[in-house]
Amino acid sequence: MKKLTIVLASIVAISVATIAQARDQIKIVGSSTVFPYATIVAERFGQTGFKTPVIESTGTGGGAKLFCAGVGEAHPDITNASRAMKDKEKALCKKNGVNDIVEVIIGNDGITLAYSVDAEPVNFTKEQLWKALAKHSVVDGKLVDNIYKTWDQIDPSLPKQKISVMIPPGTSGTRDAWNSLVMKKGMPKEAKALYKAGFEAGNKKYKKPQKLYREDGAAIEVGENDSLIIQKLSEDKEMFGFFGFSYFLAARDKLQAASIEGGQPSLESIQDYSYAVARPLFFYVKKAHVGVIPGLHEFVKEFTTTKAIGKRGYLAEIGLVPLDAATYRTVRDNSKSLTAMSME
Repeated sequence: MKKLTIVLASIVAISVATIAQARDQIKIVGSSTVFPYATIVAERFGQTGFKTPVIESTGTGGGAKLFCAGVGEAHPDITNASRAMKDKEKALCKKNGVNDIVEVIIGNDGITLAYSVDAEPVNFTKEQLWKALAKHSVVDGKLVDNIYKTWDQIDPSLPKQKISVMIPPGTSGTRDAWNSLVMKKGMPKEAKALYKAGFEAGNKKYKKPQKLYREDGAAIEVGENDSLIIQKLSEDKEMFGFFGFSYFLAARDKLQAASIEGGQPSLESIQDYSYAVARPLFFYVKKAHVGVIPGLHEFVKEFTTTKAIGKRGYLAEIGLVPLDAATYRTVRDNSKSLTAMSME
């Protein structure tokens, strides 16, 4: 019966151009932050009679490009994301015929600024972090190349050591979230005014100045490999780096979390968003592939059960912070009904 279903699905896929061709294994791309959660769900799902989904950690932006490239077996069924899909990504999907997409919020995460457990505890404000990482400093009412070389030059309460922070690549959803929650909110008013004036004068790079990082070696761009960041942080106690909460929990014997605005990341502070860098996590499903790729809807339902993402779920054990009850009910209902999100 199962073979017959796959054969029929293949026939339908060939005859209807907008529907994916049959593939016997779910293909997932996207966020490195969501990757460990999706991997565990996939492994469990592979024990239910379906093949274990193939997951590639491409970063949120990279995953969206692959996901939105089209419909068919050559394209992914799901993309993981550590921030909501952008308007330009929705436009790319629509351009390529990917029109019905189901958005699933799986839980919450707190971006953790981590460093060696052997270093002294430190507390940063968002403005201090902006001053450390931004491309520019404000001097005498003008934007100049970042002037800060050591943390204590920003504030005497900070460590007397060189500024050295590993940051994710531009395709990373974690970096997008950090840009929004730290670099944008921590930007001083004077800097915002100068960027605005510069943009109005024709400097297009100043449209979104929260994306502008220094390029003198203090902000070190690394790939979508959070495990490598952890290794480097454990070897150099003057280095900082940020990534998802689950990676921090897995390395608490080696690393500690910097306080941000006086708060530490925890299950409680992330769930109630009192932690300054808390954010939701997502995955997106290509509805045209449901009923064609074996097990796709079943995988979505498995991922959104309370045994997976609930307060006592197996993903909470590795750092996924559960949704509040009302949000969870909405997510679960949408997952069962495969309600497509608005593409506007």
